[in-house]
Amino acid sequence: MAEAIPQTSKAVTGPSVRAALAVAIAISALTLSIATFELSMADWPSGVVLLAVLPLVALVFCGCALWSATLLLRIRYGGAKFALPLLVYALTLAILAYAPLQQIALQQNFRWHRENRERIVARVEAGELKPNVSGNDNLIALGDREPNVSAAGNDIVIDETDEGTYVLFLTSRGLKHYFTGFLRVPPGGDPKSFVEFDDKPPSQLIRYDKDWYFVAN
Repeated sequence: MAEAIPQTSKAVTGPSVRAALAVAIAISALTLSIATFELSMADWPSGVVLLAVLPLVALVFCGCALWSATLLLRIRYGGAKFALPLLVYALTLAILAYAPLQQIALQQNFRWHRENRERIVARVEAGELKPNVSGNDNLIALGDREPNVSAAGNDIVIDETDEGTYVLFLTSRGLKHYFTGFLRVPPGGDPKSFVEFDDKPPSQLIRYDKDWYFVAN
């Protein structure tokens, strides 16, 4: 009697959308990261690099989003899963349009570094930290030994007045003396009186807490 020959059958699998979905998630995550931290990446020379990166990321995002739209033609044969990549891009666009990403990043920056910044302010007011940059009587280079509390090399800008000492912690510093940062004003002080605004009032002035403001020139 002939032995029965066992037969193996291969599972039939449908078309996969995993690769397209992984690409959509990766590109969307990169786009949201750049949008969130764009302000902090505006320093020189990273700001120049950002000028080249932004159009490239935007082009890749739009191209992949349009390509994912063609996957909708495969829903009839492969299922609704082929709509997932396009949904990821659509959700990313909605977040970019409506979510205050930079404001969220600034709030986190303010909370994370506040304690160290207040320690630096106390040391400046006590005379322990003094201007140490040749040719600039308002600049203190904290260096690597101190906590990283200011962008652009961990430098802070101070302004000693009759009201007290103003201390600026940078969040970005770009070309043509453009900057943004958190300004600590002395009690009763006016942020518009800070030395960097002698020639032009701040373009942004947002109060974050008592004696703390986010400013931009």
